[in-house]
This record gives sequence, structure tokens and C-alpha cells, in this order.
Amino acid sequence: MPLNIELIDKIINVTTKAAISCHRFIGKNDKINADQAATDSMRNEINKLEINGEVVIGEGELDEAPMLYIGEKLGSGKGLDIDIAVDPLEGTNFVAKNLPGALSVISIAEKGNLFNAPETYMDKLAVSNKVPFDATDLDYPIERNIKNIADSLNKDISNITVCLLNRPRHQKIIDKLNGMKVKMKLISDGDVSGALMVTDEKYNVDIFLGIGGGPEGVLAASAIDAYNCKFQGRFIFDNDDDILRAKKMGIKDLRKKYNLEEIIKGDTIFCATGITNGDLVKGVNINNGRYITETLVTHKGSNKCKIVTREDTIKT
Repeated sequence: MPLNIELIDKIINVTTKAAISCHRFIGKNDKINADQAATDSMRNEINKLEINGEVVIGEGELDEAPMLYIGEKLGSGKGLDIDIAVDPLEGTNFVAKNLPGALSVISIAEKGNLFNAPETYMDKLAVSNKVPFDATDLDYPIERNIKNIADSLNKDISNITVCLLNRPRHQKIIDKLNGMKVKMKLISDGDVSGALMVTDEKYNVDIFLGIGGGPEGVLAASAIDAYNCKFQGRFIFDNDDDILRAKKMGIKDLRKKYNLEEIIKGDTIFCATGITNGDLVKGVNINNGRYITETLVTHKGSNKCKIVTREDTIKT
């Protein structure tokens, strides 16, 4: 069942207010209070909605409060049963150091339709919808994925662009890509926005890959779904605590490769509001006593994928 289209503006308001709440912390080297401000704002705005919401992707277990935690109930408690995935401040370091790419992010779906992702790493792959589905796979060697993308797009391999986090764990991948003379877009943080680079030709990214946060993978997948792009992920459970947590969440096959339709089911609304300027959206700006914000919003049910600009009066 499609989500009520009237919810879209309300969810845009949630991330917009959270982004605005961070504005005063940009460049202040205070990522903790920036994250807290975004979290408090997001909780407050969601609790105004006529929904029976539960956080399935958040900041951890109940004892991690006051951050938005997995299992937290949000909304009025009346209305549609909703799964909620949140990252009130994606890119805390970006805000603290006044760097590009900080976002406030949320995704919602009907109960049971968002994968309850553990707080562990995920090996990910996201690919443009211009590439045939079977041309790439998380289990293929990198060389095969790149060659298949180049062949399907009728491009030289040297003109294929790969986006991935610039981390020591990816050095072998980076070395292989360098050897293939592939273009790379190396990002320091923010793998939600990194994965979303495949959704539009204007970003000039053909594939996003590598290991990042599992919850961020589910958030990105919920937007990618609306663009009909490909996403695959495999959680990485490398210690006893992660394995125990996964089993408590009902994950039986710890090596399972998840396709997008196993992570996201049914209709979704995804919103990502810019805090600092980035590739996806502009950051919060002040003009004539008003906050100007940009939000990337997707709604699968109405095929909506657009940037929404809002103006909010500064409260004094």
C-alpha cells in the first residue's frame, strides 16, 4: 500500500528542522552537540506526526538514549504503523569542521518493510540504472564489474568512475582501480550520499562500492529504490557481540547477500536535507532573516525524485 502522499511535506519538515538546528554548530569543532541538536529536533518533529512509529535504524539499543535508538516509539501512537530509519546528522565531522556533505536523513515505510539493520559494517554495491542488472554483482571480482559496466555503457574503462570511502581497508581496491586506470571519487565520510551518486548522470558516478555502515546502507537503498538503481549489501559480523546482536534481530544466514528488494519492501519516503553544501544538495543558508534549505526527497509510490527548496523564518 502506498504511503499517504500528505506525509511527504511532513517528513521534509522533519529533516529540514533537524538541519537548521545544526547550523549554529557549523565550523565550531563540536560534533557531539551538533549531533544532539539534530537528534532532539528530529525526535520532537516526528512526535508531532499522527503515526505509530518505531525506529528500526538508529543509534543503537535502548541504553544509548538520548540518541534516537532502535526500538524507540515515535509519533502520536495513532494512525499508520511505520518503520523509521534515521541518521539525524550524517557527517558529524563535516559540520564540526565546516566541510561539504553533511546531511540530515530519514526514511519511513509501513511496518515490516524496512530491514532492521544491525550497527555493523556492510559490504555494498550500488550501480546506475543505465547498467543491466545482471552485469554487476557484489560477488564478482572488481575487474569484472568494471569491464561489464564499461561494455554496457559503451565507454572506455578509463572513463568509468567509481565512488568509495577513502579508508585503509579499501587500499587493495584502490590499487586495483589505479591499475585499471579507472577514475575514482574518494570520499572521506558520508556513504549515504556516496551511494546516491549513482542515481543521476550529473554526478558522473557509475558504481559505488566498498565497506561502510550497515544502517547507512539501508537508508541509501530506500532512496535508490525510487530511482530503479541496483543495490546489494552483505553485513560483516567479525566479533561475538555483532553475531549475537544479529541473531537477536533474526538474521540466521550471517553471510547472506541482500538484494534491494530484500532490504526495502513496498512504498517508502526518503528525505535528506543539506546542512553543509554537498554534491546532492546545498547546505543551510541564511538570507533576509530566513533559513533556505534544500532537501532530496523520494517517494516510490508517486515516482517522486526531486530537490525541494524551503524557506523558514528565523525565530528570535
